[in-house]
Amino acid sequence: MVPAMTDLSRQRALHIAPAIALIGFIALIGLIVVSGALPDRAFAAPPAGAKPTIQVLAAWIRWLPADLPAAGYLTLVNTGDKTLRLVAVSSPAYRDVSLHRTVTHGDVEDMVPVKEITLEPHKTLEFETTGYHLMLMQPTASANTGTRVSIVLRFSDGSVLTVPFEVRKNPAEGSAADP
Repeated sequence: MVPAMTDLSRQRALHIAPAIALIGFIALIGLIVVSGALPDRAFAAPPAGAKPTIQVLAAWIRWLPADLPAAGYLTLVNTGDKTLRLVAVSSPAYRDVSLHRTVTHGDVEDMVPVKEITLEPHKTLEFETTGYHLMLMQPTASANTGTRVSIVLRFSDGSVLTVPFEVRKNPAEGSAADP
């Protein structure tokens, strides 16, 4: 014999059931977002034996105090015969990493996000303070000058490069990012 539900038990059940349903719904949405955000084939490794066509030079991060957003600079060289696009960036050291470009409108400079950066065949692209740069926000830990931070670059051909960026207070003298 099943005991009868009291009014108090019935009220508790009515309050708990929607909460459980909401938690289940949120978990389901989370699984859908995570599984659809980066499909395995979107950034598949290039075929075995494929020669990388991107070279990365002079990768560094401008150090700023107090967890302020930082900027990453580098030089990309497309040594291949096909146009490539830098389509995504990420880092375990920052919760938010994005591609940005500084655009000048008269006397005002704006930093605007960009979806991707095109790299023409046999061309070099220098990221600099007055052009393209990586916006690095919400650090997971303090980055001290002289340390290295890994940043992952994902390209349209499926290649993925993990690049060590040196953390510095100022650019190296004569570098492209030197203001």
